[in-house]
Amino acid sequence: MNQNQTQKIQVVTADPSALGLFGLAMVTLVASSQKLGWTDGVSFVLPWAIFLGGFAQLFAAINDAKHNNTFGTTAFGAFALFWFGVGASWLINLGVFGENAALAVDPKQLGIAFIGYLLFSVYMTIGAMETHKVLFIIFVLIDFLFIGLSLSTLGVAPEFFHEVAAISELLIAIMSFYGSAAAVLNNHFGKVFIPVGKPFGIFK
Repeated sequence: MNQNQTQKIQVVTADPSALGLFGLAMVTLVASSQKLGWTDGVSFVLPWAIFLGGFAQLFAAINDAKHNNTFGTTAFGAFALFWFGVGASWLINLGVFGENAALAVDPKQLGIAFIGYLLFSVYMTIGAMETHKVLFIIFVLIDFLFIGLSLSTLGVAPEFFHEVAAISELLIAIMSFYGSAAAVLNNHFGKVFIPVGKPFGIFK
């Protein structure tokens, strides 16, 4: 007698959030230094945008998918693509793709893109409430970053909102370093070595 049997194989992979948060921390640290006027230009921000903001977070997204983590996959994947997009925008503005492309730049289009990411960040902030409080704080700061970026790029009180974006980005870096350290060390020691705060428990 033939019996149909379904066998499930689970592949165990490491938690990629530590690397993803480290990538976010590094790119926002370097980018905020330029916004705050500590450094000049974006030429040396580009490598960190591409490799840490882009590839590190894309790697985390792909591996979060293996964990069946829709939230992590979407968050890391979307922000990886954001940094690829921003990096490409800087390259266009620097004339890498030709003088005609650089002359045709309309910064308001970038401002519209920032509004799109603000909308994305807002509903991801709601989701972060049921992950842990450090991640929730990071997303709240990302909300302020995109408010600052979108309004300053669109010419609404540009100096003030540029400062909002700069400070928010620096704080994102600090909190992301903390979150990355917690993800590594809590797992490594098998206990809560660095607290991240329990979920709010409102929606679950």
